[in-house]
Parts: sequence; C-alpha cells; structure tokens
Amino acid sequence: MKNRKINLEEREIPENWYNIIADMPNKPLPPLNPGTMEPLGPEALAPLFPEALIKQEMTTDKWVSIPDEVRNMYSIWRPTPMYRAYGLEKALDTPAKIYYKYEGVSPSGSHKPNTAIPQAYYNKQEGVKRITTETGAGQWGSALSFACQHFGIECDVYMVRLSYNDKPYRKMMMNTWGANVYPSPSDRTEAGRRILAEHPDSPGSLGIAISEAVEMAATREDTKYALGSVLNHVKLHQTIIGLEAIKQLEKAGSDMPDVVIAPFGGGSNFAGLSFPFLRLNLEGGKNIRCIASEPSSCPKLTRGVFRYDFGDTAGMTPLLPMYTLGHDFIPAPIHAGGLRYHGAGVIVSQLLKDKLIEAQAHDNLEIFEAGVLFARSEGIIPAPEANHGIATAIKEAKKCKEEGVSKTILFNLCGHGNFDMKAYDDYFSGKIKSHELSQEEIDKSIAKLNTPEIPA
Repeated sequence: MKNRKINLEEREIPENWYNIIADMPNKPLPPLNPGTMEPLGPEALAPLFPEALIKQEMTTDKWVSIPDEVRNMYSIWRPTPMYRAYGLEKALDTPAKIYYKYEGVSPSGSHKPNTAIPQAYYNKQEGVKRITTETGAGQWGSALSFACQHFGIECDVYMVRLSYNDKPYRKMMMNTWGANVYPSPSDRTEAGRRILAEHPDSPGSLGIAISEAVEMAATREDTKYALGSVLNHVKLHQTIIGLEAIKQLEKAGSDMPDVVIAPFGGGSNFAGLSFPFLRLNLEGGKNIRCIASEPSSCPKLTRGVFRYDFGDTAGMTPLLPMYTLGHDFIPAPIHAGGLRYHGAGVIVSQLLKDKLIEAQAHDNLEIFEAGVLFARSEGIIPAPEANHGIATAIKEAKKCKEEGVSKTILFNLCGHGNFDMKAYDDYFSGKIKSHELSQEEIDKSIAKLNTPEIPA
C-alpha cells in the first residue's frame, strides 16, 4: 500500500512562530498615521489591539515563542496532515509529485484558528471582554467565534452581506459558538450607514466589514478588534503551517518542494505555508518558487499598484504600503468570499516588489473546474478559496508534463467546502461565468486614491 498521509505527533507541534521580517533583505516600509503622514507608533494601535499583539506586529525577532496554553489548544487539531496527491497526479498524468497540507481538519474547517486562538488568548490576558471582527466567507468569523467561546470573550462578527445570504450555515456555526453575526454593510455603524445610503443593494466587501468592526472597537472601552489576515502578527501565527510541513517532508524522506502554492486574499494563508520555505531561500540558498494564487476578479498582486492605502473602505485604519486596487474597490460577487479584499498585506507586498515571490490570477470558472477535479480524484471537496491554489498546482503539474520533468509541488488546502455547496450548485447549474476585470475598471478605482505614492 502506498504511503499517502504524513503525520506528526502532538509533541512535534512547533514551539515558536517564524518571523520572516528578520530575514528580509529590504524591510517593509512603516505604516503611516493618515492625519500626520508620519510613521505610526505602537501607541496608535492601542485602542484596537492588546499590547502583546502590538509587540508582535512591530517585532523584528526571528522567532516568537508560542505560549503553552496556545499549543495545548492547537493540539485539538494540530499537527494537521500532509497528503501525497496520488489521485490528482494520476488524473493529470503528470510526472510531478504533488503534496498538500490539509488545514480543513480544524474545528471551524480552515487555517483561520491558527491565529484566532492566540489572538483571543492575548486579549484574555489583558482583560478584554469583547472582540469585534469582519468575515468574508465566514471561515475567519467561525474561527474567532470558536476561540472567543473557549476564552470566555464576547464576539461580534460583521459578515459580508453576500456571504451572509449565501452561507447561512456559516452564520449558524458562529451562533453555535455564541457569537453575534451582522450582515455588512449594516445600519449599526456610521461606516455601514454611509455605504447603504449610496448603495442600498451593496453586496458588501471585506473592506467595508473591517470599517464597521474597527468603528465598534474604537468606540467601546471594553472592546478590541481582531483581524483575520493582512497584518504582520496574523501572518506570524500562520507560519505554524509551513513549519510543520517542512518537518513532514523531512519525515517522508522527500526533497524540499520546487514550488510552494497557496491562495491569496490578504496574505495569511499564503504566508503560513510559504514563509518557512522562503526562509530556506533567504538563509539557506534554496531556490523554491513561492506562488500566491488570487482571483482574476480581485487581482491586487498581478494588476494592482504598490502604494500607501487604507486597509478598509472608510479609511479608519493606518495607511499601509501595499499592492492595492484602491480601498473603494468593491470586488465582483464571486463565491470565494475570503479573497474579495482590495489590498495585500505589507510583508507580502514587499516580497513581491523584491521579486522574491510570484503571483498568478485565476478565473472564477477555472477554479471550480480545478476544485471538482480535485474532489473527484482526492475525495475532499475544497472551499472556493482553496480552489485557487489547486488551479495553480494543476497548471504547474501540466507544465511538468509538457516539459517532461518531475518537480515536487506543495500547496495549502486551506479548508473544506462542506458549507459552500451553493457555490458548487451554481457551478453545476451553469450560473458561474468567466469574469475578469477590465483595465478601465482598475484604472478608475486607483484614480480615486489620494494616498501617498511610493517612489519606484
């Protein structure tokens, strides 16, 4: 029998997170205070985040210790399995060796609890009573609801209206863990009311939902805010994925991968798998290609501009140096709700600018074709977000066949699609159409920006 699954023992859960900033040849530019245009100090983040997370956001230390209580919670589902995708290899008739790290075994069904648990833990340590957040497809909101329930913290989730309507069982999952869930834009906040006044039928976006959650946190003394992607400390926590993956490949006696792939929304999914492998490039002279897979409907890495922009629609966050389509950009209502975000995290943006990583965009129809092929060859139905990474892996595996070379490909299967069957129903019903932004649409969105440009 073939060895399909590579497991680690609970004692092998990493004891530290990896901070890639320590190894980056060019450090990221600082976030700016939008009022003064001066670099942001840690005190400016204090209304939103607990002190421990602000320190992690700012640190240049290479390794950050994982608290014992967090590791103990991780052990509910970690280490997560790695699989050799024999079925997909056969379906593609490729000489490539394909592996995937499966994060769908977590309680909420995705990689998001990897940061939800530590974020809730540090908030609890500082006596926070309530956390507000946003969620796109619901994976992050589910993860934070689970974490807050464990630590006895109230949780308010602003869920992008499109997903709120399309994914009712994600909402019920959050309710089961005790969270309050509101469709965004809502009439609960000034930011939401402003959007609804201009666009009563707005499908919402992650940028709008962030504005609402930040507003609520900034106006309540007992409340902090938690973000599921984009920020440095979120990416830091997610590196547990790649750190485990390296151990698993070593355990299997496999070479390190030639290509590492993960879906891309704000960056935490991609960072989690790829950053520990990028360390092997930066520190050990390896040449591992790391590819971020994004939707062609929201192509900030492949077609956006690198400049300062807000992380939310209302302009309540600091200005961040990022690849962006403009903070007013409302993505098309695709099913991959977790990837409908206008900007890229600061660290990933700098790595792309320095050509240390790559990015590819995939059409809405292509990613569902990839997801169905994967489900039929490997048995797991992937989340629509995960389908983007699968589409890139398939593209790379086909290239191996065309060139007659065998390469090792690793991708992050970041979550299952068991709550996303409406998306698959739409695909099988022929309702999902190809969609790509025109250059005119991108130019129009970016032209609205009055934020600082970054010299080339």
